[in-house]
Amino acid sequence: MDDKDRPPTSDRLRIDIDHGLAADKVASPDPAAAPLGTDDEAGGAPPTAEQRALAAAHQHRARIAAGVARKRTLIGRTMVIALFALIALASLLLLAPR
Repeated sequence: MDDKDRPPTSDRLRIDIDHGLAADKVASPDPAAAPLGTDDEAGGAPPTAEQRALAAAHQHRARIAAGVARKRTLIGRTMVIALFALIALASLLLLAPR
């Protein structure tokens, strides 16, 4: 099994989240008292490869969904700015001295 087929470690998931690669967080360190996976490992039951793969897949789906939402927001903002500019231009043309 090469590295691409292996699920990420708990530490890799935490690092990705801290670097803003998860949909629900900006790039900033998370000052957790117990970093991701620590409780499981301390309890003698570290996350299985399947659990880590599921967590990574969830982050990937959430990241895609957040990208779609950001794109919609950007399109909406662009439309509002364009409409405002059109109204301003029309106002200037109507109020210009003849």
